[in-house]
Amino acid sequence: MPSETIQNADRTILVVEDDEAMRELLVESLSDEGYQVISAAGGREGIKRVGSTVVDLVITDLRMPDMDGLDMIRELRMLASPPGLIMITAFGSMDTAIKAMKLGALDYITKPFEVEQLLLSVERALQGRQLRLEVERLREEVADRYRFDNIVGRSASMKEVFELIKRVADSTVNVLVTGESGTGKELVARALHFNSSRAKGPFMAINCAAIPANLLESELFGHKRGAFTDAVSDRSGLLAEANGGTVFLDEIGEFPLPLQAKLLRVLQEREIKPVGSSKTVPIDVRVLSATNRSLADLIETGEFRTDLFYRLNVVEIVIPPLRERPEDILPIAGHLLAKVRERSGRQVAQFSPQAAKALMAYRWPGNVRELENIIERAVALARSGEIEVEDLPPILFEEQPVSDLLAGAAARGFSLSELEQAYIVQILDEEGGNKSRAAIRLGLDRKTLYRKLEEYRKLADS
Repeated sequence: MPSETIQNADRTILVVEDDEAMRELLVESLSDEGYQVISAAGGREGIKRVGSTVVDLVITDLRMPDMDGLDMIRELRMLASPPGLIMITAFGSMDTAIKAMKLGALDYITKPFEVEQLLLSVERALQGRQLRLEVERLREEVADRYRFDNIVGRSASMKEVFELIKRVADSTVNVLVTGESGTGKELVARALHFNSSRAKGPFMAINCAAIPANLLESELFGHKRGAFTDAVSDRSGLLAEANGGTVFLDEIGEFPLPLQAKLLRVLQEREIKPVGSSKTVPIDVRVLSATNRSLADLIETGEFRTDLFYRLNVVEIVIPPLRERPEDILPIAGHLLAKVRERSGRQVAQFSPQAAKALMAYRWPGNVRELENIIERAVALARSGEIEVEDLPPILFEEQPVSDLLAGAAARGFSLSELEQAYIVQILDEEGGNKSRAAIRLGLDRKTLYRKLEEYRKLADS
């Protein structure tokens, strides 16, 4: 049996035709091509068959005693996952064809027709439906990836970020996302887009630092043929291509000063003027931007326009660095481990206690991006279902300068007593709860250590 026939056997076609001879001809012709074919003598019966069987394509007559084909199409299109539809009729007219196509029919064939014509139409309709299903699947997969609960964080600072994302996601305001490199600014931007009413529109991201200034204008605003040496044809530009959706301008602090006035006009007037054109083009886009630089400092040095800053920064979402939210390190690490495990196929399920402790002790200058890189490395090197200390890179165990440790504590707002408590608890944990060894390392006598631990317990209970 040819491979095409084998593939056709996985597709079910419903033929709805009140003329028995025509119905049998259609069933026989489609069956000969290897399709699974069922039939119905009228529209009502056809709708019942679709309700009880998984149908990929419906071929229906237009004129039937109990229900015409257009009404049948209307009912079938209301289903959660409607089949593809082809209309066949002896009463061909352009008006009927337009109505059928507007209602969702994939094709329209007028009697009399050649069987080859029908088979070609069936093949195109099935391929078109499969493509649409695949696009919808990918869209749902992407939307699922950028649900709010896929941005991991338990800290109070990240809970504030989540709340702000939820509040502004479905707004039309421009949002500026700030934070150090690797904190996940683009992830936040995608969450804003895919949880908004623009989710079915395009999401266009551009790294302003990665494109030379002389090319950035054309990339964003488009150009007309002949506008410059290499402009051999018209180009619409990313802002026009994102119409109805969202544009994400990453590293906006690197946006060239000469182009800032043009971007400002886009934000104010909602229109663009391609390079070399005398006409403007209206657009409907939401602009999200991100930076790891201080735009206030750039304004001070004359490198960034104040008016553009206020247009971009209607709402600011600040992503705190990982070192300032240590309670998020292990939850994020677990989330990333699950992603890497799925991607690599390696069954590494968890971190050993020592490996987890090493992750917690590190300052993560590269933030979440660095954490993901280290987990990918560890999964590749792991010799069992658990990531061990030896699977982690040496940098995690290099002694950190005291100034860095104190800076981290200051950034988290620790008081002197809180810093002392955190250090004592850490040493006690490293000594497995042995108070005598912990006291020696801390330079305290055991009575003083016991007294301090009792004070901490009372504070926790109060």
